[in-house]
Amino acid sequence: MSLAEAGFADREQRSGRWFLGPELYLLGTTAAERYDVTEQARPHVNRLATETGESAFFSARRGDETVCLLRLDGSFPIRSFVLYEGARFPLGVVSAGLVVLSFLEDREIDAYLDRADLTSAWGAPHDPNALRSRIAETRELGYAVNPGLVVEGSWGMAAAVFDHLGQPAWALTITGVESRFRAERRPQLGRLLLDEAHRLTVALGSRVR
Repeated sequence: MSLAEAGFADREQRSGRWFLGPELYLLGTTAAERYDVTEQARPHVNRLATETGESAFFSARRGDETVCLLRLDGSFPIRSFVLYEGARFPLGVVSAGLVVLSFLEDREIDAYLDRADLTSAWGAPHDPNALRSRIAETRELGYAVNPGLVVEGSWGMAAAVFDHLGQPAWALTITGVESRFRAERRPQLGRLLLDEAHRLTVALGSRVR
């Protein structure tokens, strides 16, 4: 049986061009019930944006990257646009990538840092020694802080959301300008992130069938 006969490919009669077929759409819809958790994350992202006034995000781990799935903006009029829906960054880059990396097992972190060359693209703050220091800080705080390392003046903070196996599979993030992330405010922002990340972790854990 061909891909077209199975419905996995579809040919347009006028142009002769091939497209993905309707069966793939149905498969994707079925898979989304288990793997697409964006709508479950939306109220948590909304609360972060509302309570902080900053832009709030939900990202997922995809291999050695995080991809932003959802963005909601708060009331503060000055925003950072480093993160946007569909944006991908390597693990260890931006606060979402750092927090996911930080809560992997040590052997997985070691293997990743051995194979990844983040310094060439992202600069000295992302060399293995600097990242190990930031990983240790993230583990101590429970949340990650990106002090304008990707775009100067654009700060971010993130907390990990864990799957039913206890692995950091997603992240909740808030971003904004540096003046909104001063030292006296960061603990409050961190608590809000950790609270929402914990609630979402529990909610997603209850979905496992």
